Amino acid sequence: MSTPPGRAIDGVGTSKAAARIRAAAIEVFAAKGYGAATTREIAASLDMSPGAVYPHYKTKESLLYAISLEGHHSVLAAITAADSPDVAAPDRLTSTVTAYVIWHADNRASARVAQYELRSLSPVHFAIIADIRRSTTKVFKRIIEAGATSGDFHPFDIEAAALAITSLGVDVSRWFPSRAYSDPHIIAARYVELALRMVGCADRQPLDEPS
Repeated sequence: MSTPPGRAIDGVGTSKAAARIRAAAIEVFAAKGYGAATTREIAASLDMSPGAVYPHYKTKESLLYAISLEGHHSVLAAITAADSPDVAAPDRLTSTVTAYVIWHADNRASARVAQYELRSLSPVHFAIIADIRRSTTKVFKRIIEAGATSGDFHPFDIEAAALAITSLGVDVSRWFPSRAYSDPHIIAARYVELALRMVGCADRQPLDEPS
């Protein structure tokens, strides 16, 4: 489940030093991959000794976990805040997909680490992250279900549609920006159109070609 705004997330680290270490690790992990990166390199990028990292993160895996935990909580909080259960399902899907895509574009380095290095987490840590990911998918699934009930959506498969929407959003962190798309809001608008079509939302206008 998501963490209320302003509340510390257990396992992340709340000190300024810990935040600096996470930020440096994100850059190193994103550039080299978790497997090839070392704690020594992360410390060196901050002009710190490797021993200065250990009071905050005992292992490289615990550092990866902190980055992943923070990122997954952040994106879940973003789409939860964007959702308004009292409005029409197409508007809800528009708001949440927009928030989801923009988050992955704006936080692409941390998103790449959090989303694509999951296999390197310990089984216990992986299970915690997997639970947050399921909560994220459930936000979209509930919106699609509401739209199907109201008749706004005609999804072929609700579960598959929710998984496809989250997968497309995650992938933005892998390639953004590109020659065609460098504005997070423009790519978010394109993905909203794709998501609405995916759930069988009627009366959608044709997609504009990118300029």
